[in-house]
Amino acid sequence: MTERGFEPLTSQLGIAGTSYRIQLGMINEKWASRILKGREVIDSYVYKEEDTAAGGLPNSNLIVGWVLRTVAIPNINPHQIMKTTQALVKQAIQNKEEKKMVPSVAESKDVELEKVPESEIKRSAPKGWVKEEGMKSTDDIEEEKRRAFQERVKAIKEEKSTSSVSSSIKTSRTLPSIPSAGSTENIPAKEGLGGIQCSSCGNKIIYCPYCGKKLPH
Repeated sequence: MTERGFEPLTSQLGIAGTSYRIQLGMINEKWASRILKGREVIDSYVYKEEDTAAGGLPNSNLIVGWVLRTVAIPNINPHQIMKTTQALVKQAIQNKEEKKMVPSVAESKDVELEKVPESEIKRSAPKGWVKEEGMKSTDDIEEEKRRAFQERVKAIKEEKSTSSVSSSIKTSRTLPSIPSAGSTENIPAKEGLGGIQCSSCGNKIIYCPYCGKKLPH
């Protein structure tokens, strides 16, 4: 089988107190681990079937032992390596399950979609309404309301205009009544009639037709 390289299934977790990191993944469908320092891969290891625990995952004690053999650090604490290894195993289980649920691109290409018969396709009914003969649309109703409003405004303006003219007539000065030409009402006899006689008709104008005052002799 051709080796496809390391396929990571976890992030790179550091070992406390060191500059080394551990990562779990797969090589040729088998579990593998690798140690990194900076960008450099120090070593990788592929686990055999007898090295895996329940569920196919590599035994945590084997991972710790391999790290201790690979990284020669004096006074390194195996307990810190075990904590990192347990976190990696938990992360690997979760990521592998999620990977199973997502089909690969090659698998999706092989899936042929079933064509639904045209008779079984349910199309949604068109929304809206059809204007029937005699029915008024919303625009027609709005236009009628607009015209009625304009008529009311026009009537109010005309009413105000009429009222202002009437009030101006009422407030204008009232002229006194003009007595008739031959009237002698309220005229003392001793004062005489006075006035001006018309040369055409002979009638006398005793009171002014404009102010109502008695005219002199």
